[in-house]
Amino acid sequence: MLTTFKKTPPGDSTSVSTITRGSSEDVVDKKDSTIDSISVSSDDLLDAEPEPFKFTNWLFRRHLSQTIDPDSTATRRSVYDDPYLAEHYWPKPDYENIHRFDPKARWTVREERILVRKIDWKVMLWAAISFSALNLDRNNLGQANSDNLLGDLGMTTNDFNLGNTIFRLTFLAAELPSQLISKRIGPDRWIPMQMCMWSLLTMGQFWLTGRSSFLVCRGLLGFIQGGFIPDLILYLSYFYTKNELPFRLALFWMSASVCSTAGSFLAFGVLRMRGIAGKAGWRWLFLIEGLITLLVGAATFFKMPPSPTQTKTWFRPDGWFTDREETIAVSRILRDDPTKGDMHNREGLSIKRLWTAVCDYDIWPLYIAGLMFGIPVSPPGTYLTLSLRNLGFNTFETNLLTIPSNVGHMITMFGVTLLSETFNDRSIVAMAEDIWALPFLVALYTLPSKPNPWKYFGIASGLLSYPYTHPIQVAWCSRNSGAVASRTVNASLYNMFVQASAIVSAQVYRKDDAPEYRRGNAVLMGICVFNIAIMYPSIKAYYIWRNRQRAIIWDAMTPQERGHYLSTTKDIGNRRLDFRFAY
Repeated sequence: MLTTFKKTPPGDSTSVSTITRGSSEDVVDKKDSTIDSISVSSDDLLDAEPEPFKFTNWLFRRHLSQTIDPDSTATRRSVYDDPYLAEHYWPKPDYENIHRFDPKARWTVREERILVRKIDWKVMLWAAISFSALNLDRNNLGQANSDNLLGDLGMTTNDFNLGNTIFRLTFLAAELPSQLISKRIGPDRWIPMQMCMWSLLTMGQFWLTGRSSFLVCRGLLGFIQGGFIPDLILYLSYFYTKNELPFRLALFWMSASVCSTAGSFLAFGVLRMRGIAGKAGWRWLFLIEGLITLLVGAATFFKMPPSPTQTKTWFRPDGWFTDREETIAVSRILRDDPTKGDMHNREGLSIKRLWTAVCDYDIWPLYIAGLMFGIPVSPPGTYLTLSLRNLGFNTFETNLLTIPSNVGHMITMFGVTLLSETFNDRSIVAMAEDIWALPFLVALYTLPSKPNPWKYFGIASGLLSYPYTHPIQVAWCSRNSGAVASRTVNASLYNMFVQASAIVSAQVYRKDDAPEYRRGNAVLMGICVFNIAIMYPSIKAYYIWRNRQRAIIWDAMTPQERGHYLSTTKDIGNRRLDFRFAY
C-alpha cells in the first residue's frame, strides 16, 4: 500500500501553501516552503495499540512464550499515513523538533526499547529526584510537629490548620501563573528556578519566631511551589507517548513515597540535634533539608534539556541521543499525539487560547474528581504524627512509625496504576482509593475514646497505605485535553482543584472534635460513599456518551468530507469530531 501526502519542510521560497490546523490562529502561511509529494509504503506499520504491561503476564512468564522479533518494525500507523488527513496535522514550522520529524521513518522494536530505556534513565530519573526534593520540603512539617514545633512557637492545632490552609491557597493561586511562565520560558528553566527559591525559604524556617512568621513562611512556600507538579508533567509529555506516561507517573509518585521514607530516617537522626547551639531539632531539620533541596535544584539547571533534539550544550557536547534516536523520539511522539506539534516549547499562551482551555467543559468532570478524591485520606495522614504523639509514642518512635504506611502506599499505588493500564480503565479503577479507605475509616470511627496505641497505629497505617490514584487522574486529564495549550492550562486547573481539596480536608478535623474526631470521620465516610456510588460512575457515563455523540457524526463522513472538515473547522484539541475521550 502506498500513501501519498504533502510534506512541507522549512526551506527556500519557491511556492505557497496554507495548512489549516483547526483554528484561525493556527493557519500557517508557508511562503518560504517547498512542498514535495512523498510516496511511502505503509504495509509494515502496526495498527494495534501497544499492549500495556500486565502483572499476570510477568508473574506467569507469559512473555517468554511470545516471539517478538526485536528487529521487526515498531512504527505504528497514524494520521500521517492518511492522504486526506496528514497535512491537517503537520507540526507548526517553528516547532522546536520539526527538523527531526520524518513520517517516512521506520524503526525497530529493539531501537525503540533502547531509546525509551535511555529516556527513563536520563529524563525520568532526574524528574523523580526533582519531585522527591519537593516532597522532602513539603513533608518536613509533619516531622517537625513530632518535635514539639507547635509548643516551641506557642501555637495550637488550629494555627497549624490555618498554616496548611494558607499554604494550599497560595499554592492554588500560583498554579496557573506558574504554568504560563513555564510555557513562555520553558519548564527546563522555570523548574530549577522554583526549586532554588523554595529551598532558600525552607532553610529560612530555621529562624521562625512564632505564629506570624510561621504563617508567612507557609504562604510564601505555597506560592513558590505552586505549579511545579504540572510543570514537570508537561515536561515529561515531551518525551513519552500517552501509553507510556501513566506508568511513569506512577513511578514519579512512588519516588515521593521513597522520599518520605528516607525523610523519616533523616528526621530520626536530625531531630536528635535538639540542643545543639541551643536550637530545637526541628530547626536543624528545616535547615538541612533545605540545603539538600538547594543542591538538587542547582544541579537541575544542567539535567533538564528542553526537548529530545536539544540535549547538546557546552557542558554536554555530544548530547544524549544520536541523530537517528532524535528522529525516532520526535516521530513516535507526533505519531502518537500530533497535537504536540501545535506549539513551540517556549511559546506563551494567548488570552484566547487560555480562555478556550478554561471553558473546556469536557474536562470539568475531572476537576470534580480532583476536588473530591483525596479528602477521605488527607486528614488522617496530616494528623498521624500528632495522634501518635498524643497516644504516648516519643518523637523518634513517631517518625519511624510513619515508614510502614509510606512503603504500603508505594506498593498499592504501583499496583493500581498497573491495573488501570491492564484494563485500559480510569474511572472505575480510580475508585480503588475510596474503596480501600472506607473500611479503615469505619474502624477509626468505632475506636474507643482511649484506644490501644498499637491498635490505632495498625488501623491508621492500613488506611494510609491506600492506592493513590492521583497519577492515573493526572495522565487522564492530560490525555483528554487534546492539545498542548489546553494540556498546559487544564493540568494547572486540575491541580488547583486538588489543592482546593486539601484546603477543604484541612478543616475536617477540628479542635472541638479532638482527639477521636468522630464527627470528622463520619464526614469522610460520607464522601467516600459519594465518590464510589455517584462521582466516578457518572464521569465514566459522561465520556461514553460524548464519544458516542461524536462517533455518529464522524463515522458517517466520507474521507473527503473528513478532510474538508479538518481544513475548515475552528474546533481545536478535544473539541474536534475526530477526538475521543479516555475513561
